[in-house]
Amino acid sequence: MSEKIFFSQPLQPLTPKHIQNKEKLTGERKPFTQNFQEILEKQIQNSTIKFSKHAQERLNLRNIKLDEKNMEKLTTAVQKARAKGAKESLILMDDLALVVSIKNNTVITAMDGPHIKENVFTNIDSAVII
Repeated sequence: MSEKIFFSQPLQPLTPKHIQNKEKLTGERKPFTQNFQEILEKQIQNSTIKFSKHAQERLNLRNIKLDEKNMEKLTTAVQKARAKGAKESLILMDDLALVVSIKNNTVITAMDGPHIKENVFTNIDSAVII
């Protein structure tokens, strides 16, 4: 038998020398002034309206041209629909009907006067008439 007595020493956490910041050591963080959802919504509102491949094909096939004035109207309509909580919206503008994903800022499909009549629009939760 050995006459040595061993005392177990408590293990101490090691702190890497490169961590000098108190926030990293204590886990304290500065509160954000805006939450992620607010920042995301702001970015979406500021982004431009996109057109899906299908919508681009429909616009070209039907020879529909959208000028700056129409794009401003469309942007305003999308913002109004977003403010009401819409996700997929039918936007009726002059003699155009546009189905828009409000969440993605994307025009899904487009049609003009003759193609609007006797048509059923599905998978929309709102309509904006401008």
